[in-house]
Parts: sequence; C-alpha cells; structure tokens
Amino acid sequence: MAERRVNVGWAEGLHARPASIFVRAATAAGVPVTIAKADGNPVNAASMLAVLGLGAQGGEEIVLASDAEGAEVALDRLAKLVSEGLEELPETV
Repeated sequence: MAERRVNVGWAEGLHARPASIFVRAATAAGVPVTIAKADGNPVNAASMLAVLGLGAQGGEEIVLASDAEGAEVALDRLAKLVSEGLEELPETV
C-alpha cells in the first residue's frame, strides 16, 4: 500500500472550503484514497462528511493511502495540495 504522511497546510485545517477542495481533488484522482489522522482510522477521502469528521487542524499530520494501480502519482499530487494548502489540485508534481 502506498502512503504519504503530510502536515495540513491550510491554517484553518480541513474544514469547509479546504475540505471541499481536497474532496474534489481526491474524487478526481481516479483511484480510491483514504485519509486519516496520524493516530486514527482511515476514511474515504472522496467523502465530504468523512473528511470533515476527521477534524484535522492546520499543521496536524495526516496519512493519505491507496493500494490501487497509479496510486503513487495520485498520492503525490494530493500530498502537495494538502501540505501547501493549495486552492486546486496541481497539474503535475
């Protein structure tokens, strides 16, 4: 299973707008991805309610994971989005 550990780059954490940006990006990734707090249970990264339910704060470490083919590239892009607090999914890493 491929995984990326990153710190949330949005000051407000994964709430409201940042969570929406992340969920759209996870859905567009084309592979199933999970997200979890470093010490928590993974949830579906494409589910707005699940992502909001994490309560991930700015600066907090999260774990993105997937065992699908092509997961490495998708996780790299999502990790960049989260760690840099970007407004949209980067075209390339």
